[in-house]
Amino acid sequence: GASEKGCEALMKAVYGGVFDFIVERVNESMSKRNNLLDVGRGVVVGGSASIGVLDIFGFEIFLTNSYEQLCINYTNEALQQQFNKYVFKLEQTEYEREGINWKWITFPDNQEVLDLIDRRHTGMLA
Repeated sequence: GASEKGCEALMKAVYGGVFDFIVERVNESMSKRNNLLDVGRGVVVGGSASIGVLDIFGFEIFLTNSYEQLCINYTNEALQQQFNKYVFKLEQTEYEREGINWKWITFPDNQEVLDLIDRRHTGMLA
């Protein structure tokens, strides 16, 4: 009921706040080493290292999914594919081309999901 929804909202808010706090502290710590954190504005300046998190891979699962949710999930999958392409595929190909000694990073490829939805003539949105 209402108390369960309230508890879920509280847990989500606490988790979000703790997560933001941890990321902020790590970024602040990394910036202090380079003396490049503008504390007044809360931003990192001068090209210092920082962390960020992008988690858009995977469909949300509900008892009933709407067309709107399908479009949101599809958009998230497409964004994740672009991220994978530029951060993993192209960078690793560049490393190989330049002869850089490193270990290949494996990652889930969601192209089959995208093809199911948007492939020309056979996808769900064709």
